[in-house]
Amino acid sequence: MRTSIEINDHSRTPKYIQLAKHLTTKIENKLIAVDEQLPSINYLSAEYDISRDTARKAYIELKRRNLVEGVRGKGYYVKVAPQCVDRRIFFLTNKLSAHKKTLYDALREELGPGTKIDFFIYNSDIDQFEQLIMNNLTGYTHYVIIPHFYKEDRRAADIIRHITKDKLIMLDRKMMQLGDNYGSVYQDFEHNLYSALTEAKSHLRKYNTLKLIFPLKAYQPREIISGFQNFCIANQMQGKLVVDVDKDQFQPGDVFISMMEDELVSIIKKSRTLGLKVGQDIGIISYNENPLKEVLLDGITVISTDFEQMGRDAASMIKTGERMHLSNPFRLILRNSL
Repeated sequence: MRTSIEINDHSRTPKYIQLAKHLTTKIENKLIAVDEQLPSINYLSAEYDISRDTARKAYIELKRRNLVEGVRGKGYYVKVAPQCVDRRIFFLTNKLSAHKKTLYDALREELGPGTKIDFFIYNSDIDQFEQLIMNNLTGYTHYVIIPHFYKEDRRAADIIRHITKDKLIMLDRKMMQLGDNYGSVYQDFEHNLYSALTEAKSHLRKYNTLKLIFPLKAYQPREIISGFQNFCIANQMQGKLVVDVDKDQFQPGDVFISMMEDELVSIIKKSRTLGLKVGQDIGIISYNENPLKEVLLDGITVISTDFEQMGRDAASMIKTGERMHLSNPFRLILRNSL
């Protein structure tokens, strides 16, 4: 059986993983039938100029994935008949969170049967980001990427350019350096924050100082700071950037905009210690909706994009082949913390 495997000697992906990926794709697409014998280790070694150990490790990897089984003295055989895969998605996000799960679930549901999504996390680290992309440049029909880094790094665009644009969909953040001809569903971070604060303006007027918590090591786009500062200037409100909420001097009349869950917890704990009542003495606005914020302190005011819609729009581009740049819906949910 000819396998048509291509081994790239210059790839950062180990050769045995390349080999395992190619065989997996053929098995998933039923190009190799159930119970069909796979090429021998000696054959693969000679045919593709790889070591016997590399070929053996590839089969061990396929056994780990429960796709093949080894029969002593006979070789390796396809074990299962997986569902035919029409699309294979490389999904790369910077972190795990409730709203990222909402996005992922919507994407998966909208794409439906015949799609396999491999989920990767790079922890907002550019080196992990590079390694994961460079190790997975083959074997996928589409690449869905959420690009957020602790440090602005021009390397990100250069790394992403290794992906064919018609396979690429960027989510949550638009990268202008990439030009056009790829898909994106993005937040307009500067405009969205400005608009949300404008909508909440009548509630904000009862406070003295608006504080944006933005740590020095933050993966959120700096456009958020611009939207915050522009709002404060346009509405003659006192604004302050806070890099460490635990060291900030809380005062009655402060309103905190929190982007991270641990910051929200710190604000609530410190306000209790100081005897400050949330919604009266101080205000809280939190980024990104989740069910807990509906009930916490009788309701936390939230500004959030629609992550479910983001996932559905990305799925639509994958299914139709259209490539466009869509600004995702954004909303303010007023609750008792403001």
